[in-house]
Amino acid sequence: MPPQRPTGPRGPRPPQGAAKSPRRASPATGARPPRPFPSGPRGKPPGPPRETGPQRIAKLLARAGVASRRDIERMIEERRIALDGEVLTTPATLLENLRGVTVDGKPVAPPAAARLWRFYKPAGCLTAANDPKGRPTIYDRMPGGLPRVMPVGRLDFMTEGLLLLTNDGELKRQLELPATAVVRRYRARAFGEVSQAQLEELADGIEIEGMRYGSIDANLERRTRANCWIELALTEGKNREVRRVLEHLGLQVSRLIRVSYGPFDMLDLDPGQVGEVQREELFRFRQTLKSPATKDSRQP
Repeated sequence: MPPQRPTGPRGPRPPQGAAKSPRRASPATGARPPRPFPSGPRGKPPGPPRETGPQRIAKLLARAGVASRRDIERMIEERRIALDGEVLTTPATLLENLRGVTVDGKPVAPPAAARLWRFYKPAGCLTAANDPKGRPTIYDRMPGGLPRVMPVGRLDFMTEGLLLLTNDGELKRQLELPATAVVRRYRARAFGEVSQAQLEELADGIEIEGMRYGSIDANLERRTRANCWIELALTEGKNREVRRVLEHLGLQVSRLIRVSYGPFDMLDLDPGQVGEVQREELFRFRQTLKSPATKDSRQP
C-alpha cells in the first residue's frame, strides 16, 4: 500500500505579502506558529540572466540538461566532451552555442525551454539515476512520458514528499544554491520528548559534530501519545539535516515528509505522481529569486 498522508491541522497559508501577526501559543501543545520566512529578496530585484554572447561550456551543457555544472566539469576531466572532434580539457571554454559539441561521441541537442515538475517521492527509493546495490531509484517510481529530467536537491532513501524535477541544469542550480534562500518545509513524526523552547533555539543555528547548520524555524505541531509531529522550515538542506538535528535533540524520526519547496507544494499528488508547474508560475517565481553569487559560492 502507498504511505498514507499524515493527518493533523494544516491551516491555510497566509497570502504573500500579508502583514505579520503575533505568534500565539496553541492551548493544546503550547506551540507557537512558525515565523514566516521572507517570500522574496529585499531591495531591487535581479535582472534577467545573460543568455546571449560567449558562455562557459559547463553552463551551456547544464542549461541543455546534460548534467549539473560540477558533473560536467568531471566529465571534461574524464575527456568525455569534445568540440568538432577535439577533446576539451577545461570547463572554462567559451562558446556561443553547442554546435559541434559531443558528449560520449553523441551530439548535444540545443536547450529546450526550462520546465519544472512536482514529484511526490515515495519512501524507499534513492534520489539517484542508479544504485550499485540494486535498490529502487526515483526513476523507477516516475511515470512514463517525461523528458530527461534532473532532481532539484535530494531526499533521503526513507524520506518522502515533494521533489522538484527539471530539464534545465541552470534552474536546478539556482534552486539549490543557499544564496537564493529558497525555503524547504518538512513535517516530521518523531518518538520522544521535546519542548517548544528547545525547538525555538534552532532559530540561531546549531553545530553537531563539527557541522554547522543554519537557522531552522521549528514548531511543535501536536502530540500523539509517545510521538509528536514537528513542522520545520529551512533554507540550506544539507545532507540528512532534519534527521540529524532532531536526533541531536533526543528524538527518533519515524517519518519525514517534505511538504513544499519555495512556493511549490504537493497539492493533490499521491506517492509516485508527477504534475508540471505552469510556465507562467515558474517565470514569476524566478523573478523573485535572489541573484546567485559567483561560482565560488557553489554548494559543497
